[in-house]
Amino acid sequence: MIVGLIRSEVVPPTPEGGPMSVSTASSNATAAMAVVPRKIMRRTRGHQSGGPITRLMSPSDLGQFLKPFVFLDIFDADGATIQGMRDMPLHPHSGIATVTVIVEGSMCYSDPAIGSGTLGYGGVEWMRAGGGVWHGKELSGEDVPRILGFQLWLSLPAELENSEPVSRYIEAKDMVSAGPAHIIVGSHQGVQSPVPALEGVNYLLVTLRPGERWTYAPPADHTVGWLALAKGSLDAGSPVAAGEMVIFESGQAPIELAASGRDDAVFVLGSAVPHPYPLHLGYYSVHTSAQALAAGESRIAELGRNMQEAGDRRTASGTIPVFR
Repeated sequence: MIVGLIRSEVVPPTPEGGPMSVSTASSNATAAMAVVPRKIMRRTRGHQSGGPITRLMSPSDLGQFLKPFVFLDIFDADGATIQGMRDMPLHPHSGIATVTVIVEGSMCYSDPAIGSGTLGYGGVEWMRAGGGVWHGKELSGEDVPRILGFQLWLSLPAELENSEPVSRYIEAKDMVSAGPAHIIVGSHQGVQSPVPALEGVNYLLVTLRPGERWTYAPPADHTVGWLALAKGSLDAGSPVAAGEMVIFESGQAPIELAASGRDDAVFVLGSAVPHPYPLHLGYYSVHTSAQALAAGESRIAELGRNMQEAGDRRTASGTIPVFR
């Protein structure tokens, strides 16, 4: 059942001194059942390492409470910093899926096995690392004033955490929306994202115009809920400023939001069925058990050796494809 707001009817008063009618009693009961919007229970601005990336959540902190959402970075680069993003090192992953979403500006991708193109607002890189991949240079900044976006990690269930890796680059024109929400992962208002993601997870990119209101009613059992604001300001029962991530109380009540400033409010919002497994953490890996983590790290080491033997795989655009 999708939780929504229940509207009570206006019922005329009963005659003075008369008994309350059945319809009046029913209406009063309905009003008492009106759903209270979900409240913010925690907020953070994360920590910045000195570059264009701010880490809002890690598997060792908020990820323990918001799993399957276990990691979130916001990146904000302009000018020379965009060029500096090309110096990001190659690094491995296993046991997770990464979702990179562009909020402002654009990035290009080039992979001989997949193709090439541009990711702008709402464009997505989806990578299910599964048993192991190396990545970090498959996207490069275009000649734009600013690049703003998010990278999210999702922990995988036991049946997928050591599976074959899958990559997808989906341009903005091929993504879908419902109202102000671009549906990055999952399904919202009957519209299904083209990203081949996990069951029980929704991840939306939303832009609200100044003064615009929007209510998100989570699917059944999506008791995990959070959002991170890239631009503008929001009223979520209390103010949310750009750069903040807020965590909502556990439950299935709706999340009510309004753009409260003079500019558009641009944010990502996640809801999910809680991940039922403990998190076993490697340096770049998250698994459901020590055995699965060991298998993932072993595969990563093997891929690292194979990647060195493969030599320079740089494409004409300067990107280096994911090594699977």
